[in-house]
Amino acid sequence: MLTDSEIMACVQRGESSLFAVLAERYRPKLVRFARSRVRDESWVEDLVQDALLAAFQHRMSYRPEFAFSTWLWTIVINCSRQWQRKIGRRQELQDQYAQSITKRHDSKVGITALLREEEQGQLAEWLEELSPAEADAIRLRFFGELSFEEVAQTMNSSVSGAKARVRKGLTKLSEIARRDDQ
Repeated sequence: MLTDSEIMACVQRGESSLFAVLAERYRPKLVRFARSRVRDESWVEDLVQDALLAAFQHRMSYRPEFAFSTWLWTIVINCSRQWQRKIGRRQELQDQYAQSITKRHDSKVGITALLREEEQGQLAEWLEELSPAEADAIRLRFFGELSFEEVAQTMNSSVSGAKARVRKGLTKLSEIARRDDQ
């Protein structure tokens, strides 16, 4: 089995079809990360596709002396920030529409799904209250399942800096959750 760096070397030499191997390898983690960034499930795949497309378009900028995952996550974070700016107002309107529909929904299965979506939406709102660095560190660590070393590389910081961002962000999330429960 080829490593990520070996596959990217082949892709850079013109074997572009091999990029699909990397896309499938990283897609589950990218989807989890995207779900933490956008509340509308229909946009999750679009964000993942945009990030993978951007990675493919910039494939020649990848340098094998660095981990492929670090390079990819940097692109994903940048794409997600662009998405946040692009969909900000549109998402608010769709959230309002979704809330009006959920009030009319009676199914027990539907209610369970709606509660799960509401919890995810609540977490997304809370993450927006953190600094971008803290929110991204938490998303990378827990939704992207990156190690602290990978978070540090992706965010261009030290490992202790990555740990501090995650710890500080989790502390703030806890305070926000307590505040909202009152």
